[in-house]
Amino acid sequence: MRLVELSAIKGVLMDLDLYIDQLRSVIKSWSTNPIVIDSDGSVLHGLEVYNALWSLGTKYVPVAESSDETKYRVSLDDLGFYNNVTVRNTRVYMDLMDFLENDNPTPLVKLKYMSKRDSLSVWVKLEWYHPLSLSIKDRVVWHILKNIVERGSLSSRVFYEASSTNTGLGLVSLANYLGFKARIYLPSTAQRCVDYLFKALGAEVVRSDMPITSNLLKRVLEDASRDGALVLNQFENDLNFIVHLKYTAKEIDYQLLSIRRRPKYIVAGLGTSGHLSALAFYFKNKYGDVKVYGVQPSRDSFIPGLRRVETGMKWLKHVELDGILDVSIEEAFKTVVEVARREGLLVGLSGGAVLHGVRELIEGGELDGDVVAVIPDHGLKYIELLEFLLDKCVEDHEEARD
Repeated sequence: MRLVELSAIKGVLMDLDLYIDQLRSVIKSWSTNPIVIDSDGSVLHGLEVYNALWSLGTKYVPVAESSDETKYRVSLDDLGFYNNVTVRNTRVYMDLMDFLENDNPTPLVKLKYMSKRDSLSVWVKLEWYHPLSLSIKDRVVWHILKNIVERGSLSSRVFYEASSTNTGLGLVSLANYLGFKARIYLPSTAQRCVDYLFKALGAEVVRSDMPITSNLLKRVLEDASRDGALVLNQFENDLNFIVHLKYTAKEIDYQLLSIRRRPKYIVAGLGTSGHLSALAFYFKNKYGDVKVYGVQPSRDSFIPGLRRVETGMKWLKHVELDGILDVSIEEAFKTVVEVARREGLLVGLSGGAVLHGVRELIEGGELDGDVVAVIPDHGLKYIELLEFLLDKCVEDHEEARD
């Protein structure tokens, strides 16, 4: 048996549903059987294993040289499992694609005011440390476009996408770099000020009179079909789930292992469900006892980047959450202000919602040990909402603190 770099192996990418059980088994056992390849590196046997290792981003794949060797198990640790999330200390990159792929991991910072000295540590995963949209959505856009280009499925140089803001900014920016064109369909709930960001980037923007629903997505798909454009479709593309297995989940695991810890709880927002589902899938299968909570807007609220679970989320079917927390826009905003004034971090409103959920769980006596909260983006992009909410909520917030 020998180890071969994953990048040297030619394998067909399967639909996630076809190898999800294999993926689960590999994480649970932290090992895999070898695959069999032919002389030019194409997979002859073990395509599900190849897809699982590709989704996890190992550096190597075990390759059997006889039928007897296919029975062996190889530890993920021997396959360079954490190779793609280790730090380049110099942070010098040859181009934007090198930067996007290798500037990992994003910071994991302990929140002093939510943590307790001995019994509770609350860690925030700061996903605004991505260069295009200053949000977690850079991961999704980069991974989808990279695979379209590398696997020869680029049938058009024009992309259409529905986005509340962040995915659109990531797509337009990377499209500019790669020489593509992008049209972004913004829902009625998107702030007007983001039009200037898209204009500066030279993007075509279509403003809709509806929120991001199945009707808006249907319009994007119909327009793309008519015009011969490609659609990333962050709501349905399995690469949205896979990129958070390959990077976000592994980064958190790697970072905590570096200080001899592991997460006991994960709290994250529900949007497309890509990162929350991937984190739940990874940590529940690896450790078994990790509890994962999702955060959604309360029924009467809109929070940028978050949706309610009943709107339909593709990847939640692969995991079992330990709870879903409702948060209002006012609660999210008050937590944004609280974190800014206590910790000096101006998190976005979805991050405020996540941290409000964390605080509710703490107050309910639900949390202890190491808790990781995913903060999707920074607060500076929400100037219109912050202006409105400061007038509406800040006096109540100050009275509550007094």
